[in-house]
Amino acid sequence: MKPFVGWPWAGIRRGALRRGMHPPCARKHDHSFIRSVVVIAVAAALAGCASLSPDGGGADVQALVSGNPLMAGAAAERSRDADAQRRIDALLAQPLDAEAAVRIALINSPRVQDAFAMLQLSDADRVQAASLPNPLLGFGRLREGRTLELDRSLSFNVLGLLTLPWQARWAGQRHEVAKLQAAQSVLQLAADTRRAWVRAVAAQQAVVYLRDAKSAAEAGAELAQRMAKAGNWSTLQRSREELLLSEATTDLARAEQAALASREQLARLLGFTGPQAGYRLPDRLPGLPSSLPAPTDVQAIALRDRLDVRAAQAQTAATADGLGLSRATRFVDALEIGGVRNTIFDNDAASSRSTQRGAELSLPIPLFDWGQARDARAEALYLQSAARVRAAGIQAASEAREAYGVWQSAWAIARRHQEELLPLRRQVNDEMLLRYNGMLASVWELLAETRASMRAVNAAMDAQRDFWLADTDLQLALTGSSPAGTTAFQTMGDTVAATPAGAH
Repeated sequence: MKPFVGWPWAGIRRGALRRGMHPPCARKHDHSFIRSVVVIAVAAALAGCASLSPDGGGADVQALVSGNPLMAGAAAERSRDADAQRRIDALLAQPLDAEAAVRIALINSPRVQDAFAMLQLSDADRVQAASLPNPLLGFGRLREGRTLELDRSLSFNVLGLLTLPWQARWAGQRHEVAKLQAAQSVLQLAADTRRAWVRAVAAQQAVVYLRDAKSAAEAGAELAQRMAKAGNWSTLQRSREELLLSEATTDLARAEQAALASREQLARLLGFTGPQAGYRLPDRLPGLPSSLPAPTDVQAIALRDRLDVRAAQAQTAATADGLGLSRATRFVDALEIGGVRNTIFDNDAASSRSTQRGAELSLPIPLFDWGQARDARAEALYLQSAARVRAAGIQAASEAREAYGVWQSAWAIARRHQEELLPLRRQVNDEMLLRYNGMLASVWELLAETRASMRAVNAAMDAQRDFWLADTDLQLALTGSSPAGTTAFQTMGDTVAATPAGAH
């Protein structure tokens, strides 16, 4: 006789019942036992009741990022509404500044919707973990000769009920981590948008100045050809001017390519397609601040406010709770209890039907697995999480100090370009023009000085761009997450390496 569907140990108990081994007092306690199971289930249901958040936790994310300098007073939106396009069109009616670019990205970028979708998934996992386990309904049909036995059972995962508050708290902690990660994604998008806007405006500005440099080179090359034809210049002198024109043309082509690439990068961050990609940008970057604020303890600010550090700490707390649950259920990781109703139909006996009621308990016997592996794994996860918290703190403090140092250096360099180098270059250019007007300098010296002045202006624009990139990196390093390497520092290094020796 083999059960069709039923409890794992149903055969042992049912055989005992058929052999008359059922205790006389069992029926007396059946109803009270089942009533206790129901009371436990109802209590656990009241303790572990959870529901989905209306916005999936989006309001908490907005609270985390509100007031951040990178956000420009804007709010990230989970999805576009009917008014979103009108707001975007209104922002595009004027040349796109950095704040407007951030606002459009937070409305229109797919990265925002992806971050909130991940947050909604975490909220669903939180509710799922805090929900009661479903009861199990079992049905068995057994036949022996002319005897038919029908078994019905309703069981509950008692261990799941007992650990439900623990599971709900652990899932809630995981959801808090997800909120911090979503806030990091929003701030990262705002920082990426600001960087892309700075690069796009600087690249557009560089194209304008390189076009002027090409015009000056064309004038020099044309004059050199005329003088060579008149026999006043050698082929070597003419070739040098033509080489300068070729280099200026190549530099302009590269600058135009960089401007196109930077505009498209910004368009991707803004979520633009089609006609919207033809947005307008300002002619130049904003001016530098007149002075830097007083030095602050950037390391303390980063350790207190950075979202990735807070997320690592919340992750460690959740892992610690998971370790406690693993240790509590080390030996017994499953426990189920339920009520059973067994009806026997005997066609040969005078009483053709008899019903038996009782309870069943399912409990694993820890003979081979004592839970050492689960306990060791949970402890290793906690140690790993604690190490990551320490690593996040070390990285945050170091990146904050580095970003602050780069920010100060970038400001000093940009101010030196604007207050010292450019005025001196302008003075030299004016003096050369006076000498040319007095016939004390040749047109070639004047053209060479014009080209040097254009290189100086281009270097000053690069320094201004580097400062605004450093400013974005500093804000992200203090309040958001890792800026993925100080972008401004890398750009400054590239600029120094690419600047000709005589540019200054």
